Amino acid sequence: MTGSSLTRLVGDVRHFLDRVFGEVPLHVPAAAPDAFDDVLSLVHVDEIVAASGLRAPGFRVVKQGATLPASRVTRKARIGSRPVDDLADVAAVHAAFADGATVVLQGLHRSWRPVAQLCRELEVELTHPVQANAYLTPPVAQGLHLHEDPHDVFAVQTHGVKRWVVHPPDGTAAWDLELKPGDVLYLPAGTRHAAQTVESASLHLTIGVRTMRWSQLVRRAFDAALSSAELDRTVPAGWADTPGDHRDLLARQLETVADALRNGDPDTALRDAAAAFWSNRVPDRSGGLQDLLAVDQLDDATALRVRPHLSVNLELDRDVAVLVLADRRVRMPAAVEPALRWMLGVGRFRPADLDDHLDEASRLVLCRRLVREGLLTLHGAGDGDPA
Repeated sequence: MTGSSLTRLVGDVRHFLDRVFGEVPLHVPAAAPDAFDDVLSLVHVDEIVAASGLRAPGFRVVKQGATLPASRVTRKARIGSRPVDDLADVAAVHAAFADGATVVLQGLHRSWRPVAQLCRELEVELTHPVQANAYLTPPVAQGLHLHEDPHDVFAVQTHGVKRWVVHPPDGTAAWDLELKPGDVLYLPAGTRHAAQTVESASLHLTIGVRTMRWSQLVRRAFDAALSSAELDRTVPAGWADTPGDHRDLLARQLETVADALRNGDPDTALRDAAAAFWSNRVPDRSGGLQDLLAVDQLDDATALRVRPHLSVNLELDRDVAVLVLADRRVRMPAAVEPALRWMLGVGRFRPADLDDHLDEASRLVLCRRLVREGLLTLHGAGDGDPA
């Protein structure tokens, strides 16, 4: 999977961001019918259902707009010494599908690597959280009735044909269209829609974008304005008997909040929200076990790379360089700060390339530690020309 994920989905990224994102639906005809076969195909779904040890709520089965009870499509089993009762009953899932039910695979941004990679790239491009489900619907069937989602949606058709009815948010005439393999349909949050198959089965991937709203940023600023100790004082006893007597007191408190909002620092709310976004992204540690087995053999000629789409910031705090990762802070001597900044800038390199910053022993110790911390990887580092 190469290039921009957003480009794969919408084509003209500039037009999409300027005119479409968060505002209006968009239908993007397929560049090729197999454009997303590497991401999720019918063969992939068959494998996930039949051979991956799928467990609820990682899947559900929907018929005529209602989710079937999990007990109808799961079975009891043992995993190690632990009994479980939520393992997919593959035969029951197949039977429900044959009877007209839709199979929904949930949370594929966590469990299916090609979808996870697409979502990670898209999340970095948009800086809004991304999630993904897949819907396999038999011929002439409807999964969910007319509804709206609280988040933006990219519907990516990967197999068969699906008919969509879309009611644009601006109240213009409803769309009635068929998505064919490789087609993408973008729907901003709140767009009412329904979909059903025609003569053939349909598989589509739904990528949900949980967009940050201005109201959320305003709420952060408002919460900061409410942090005044004065506002935490108790309302006088008996206020409910004569509420009008306390009008001036409340008016003064409102003015205090208004002053705090007028004099507040928008940068703080934006920085805090951005930090929350980056800190909630779980790092991709693919290849990490292989890295740990190979790290002691790392030498000056070993090809390394910074893990892609990693959330990392570098801070200098007096005599300490701090790598701020999504899940922790890694503290190191300030002397290695230039080397760390160089690594993050080039992405791919060999320890010998750090010769201008550190002696051989020091740079090998640093690189080995960063591999163990999950910032660097040897896995796939040899692809292409490192630095």
